[in-house]
Amino acid sequence: MDNISRRQVLRGTAAAAVTLGAPSVRAQKDQQILRFVVDADLKVLDPVWTTAYITRNHGFLVYDTLFGTDENLQIRPQMVDQTIISPDGMRYAFKLRDGLRWHDGHPVLSEDCVESLKRWGKKDRLGQLLMAHTAKVVAVDSKTFTLDLSEPFGLVLDALGKTGGNVPFMMPARIAATPLGDQIKDPVGSGPFKFARDEWKPGEQVEYVRNNDYVPRDEPPSGSTGGKRVHLDKVIWRYIADPWTAAEDLAAGEVDWWQEPPLDFVPKLELNPDLQTFLIDPLGQQGWLRPNCLHPPFNNKKAREALLHTMDQITYLHWSHGQSNYYRACNSVYACDGPYATTIGAEPIVEHNLLKASQLLKESGYDGTPVIVLQITDKPFLNAAAVVTRQRLESVGFKVILKAMDWSTHLIVRARKEPPDKGGWNLLLTWWQCADVIDPSVHFALSGAGPNAWFGWPNVPQLEKLGIDWVRAKDPAKRKQLAAEIQRLALSEVTYVPWGEWVQPTVFRKNVRDVLKFGAPIFWNVKVA
Repeated sequence: MDNISRRQVLRGTAAAAVTLGAPSVRAQKDQQILRFVVDADLKVLDPVWTTAYITRNHGFLVYDTLFGTDENLQIRPQMVDQTIISPDGMRYAFKLRDGLRWHDGHPVLSEDCVESLKRWGKKDRLGQLLMAHTAKVVAVDSKTFTLDLSEPFGLVLDALGKTGGNVPFMMPARIAATPLGDQIKDPVGSGPFKFARDEWKPGEQVEYVRNNDYVPRDEPPSGSTGGKRVHLDKVIWRYIADPWTAAEDLAAGEVDWWQEPPLDFVPKLELNPDLQTFLIDPLGQQGWLRPNCLHPPFNNKKAREALLHTMDQITYLHWSHGQSNYYRACNSVYACDGPYATTIGAEPIVEHNLLKASQLLKESGYDGTPVIVLQITDKPFLNAAAVVTRQRLESVGFKVILKAMDWSTHLIVRARKEPPDKGGWNLLLTWWQCADVIDPSVHFALSGAGPNAWFGWPNVPQLEKLGIDWVRAKDPAKRKQLAAEIQRLALSEVTYVPWGEWVQPTVFRKNVRDVLKFGAPIFWNVKVA
């Protein structure tokens, strides 16, 4: 990579400077309107069909959840008013609070929640584990439903209050009955904002309007819990693929909040007295290199092992993010600030031995067929990581083709199980918030469920067994031991390759007030002065 600059890798997005012109004050007269630059184009509305954060973030505006997670990572009730747990811990009875209504005016019923949980539980990693331990979920009356376990499961409330992966958002039963393989098209929720379908312009912008019928809880807001009091009349999501344009629009007051400026832009943005940077997710994010286990060459373990030995996290992080004060190597599949971080089984990543990688590739019988790597062009850090991947893989003998597309198109392509020459893929690069890789119950790359695993579809039955053992274990020391065994097996089978951690500041104009710390940008409690 010595022959090209990092600026070339980022295709013009590495910032040597950012234009910080004098801001033009946009009047807020009769309405409070917040203009927000999203990190991706919203094309998929179904938060169960995809784990994409752009769709998850959309979900937090239009849907509500039975439970949520506060800023101290504690599970608290949200739509639920009362929970009764049987003495043996095998039955949970939930009573919904008063005043819950869908955006179409109909009351929220317990049967809606039952159907929503059933659909979510077929897809989400922790939801699948919960449903594997569940005998039945049934409505008792219009506001009460029960969940009966078939085997002890200590993470019931953790599952219902999770905020990453596939979030268990509640939907009307008629919508939740949509087959899992089909995307829902009707985003009717009961959340604090309504989706303005007529104003939706894919590739440009999305609008949300205040749900005047929403009844917030009485508690102060915290994370995805508490009183979701809405002060904004409208939130406009703008999709601006060019970060230079986004920076100029923010400086000029044409937008109020930029979700994810490239890290190279942050030092210059901080010089503008009208802007404020804010770290809404201090735990950070983890990069992923995910092989497709269905097709050659990565249906062969030795070829996957070669990937592991090519990984040099600092190289990936330097070229993708640039600002070393925001990133760090992390030789664990678990968040390095989490309770299960370990280096067990990570020796190939620590050593990143290219000669060993080349030898493993030869032993795999690789025939020289080009490897298709999905290259995300509208996320500078993923675009750069794809270029690094091509260089690293070619240096050990792979032939590589970068298949360029935007993030939202990639969400469709990565779901294809067809061979690469029929529209499929071999490698994808993505990232997850560290909260979503903090333990085996939520970590999608630690599933070996084959066709039911996350995209890439590794088939490692022992990994599934260890995951179940982990959620059933009650002793903390036993859980740590099992978590380490899971990491050793996942890295041995190379279900994915982590490429380090970083934190991502957000930036907004100083007239934006009371933004809450949370893993997703949330718009209740926010005001525009």
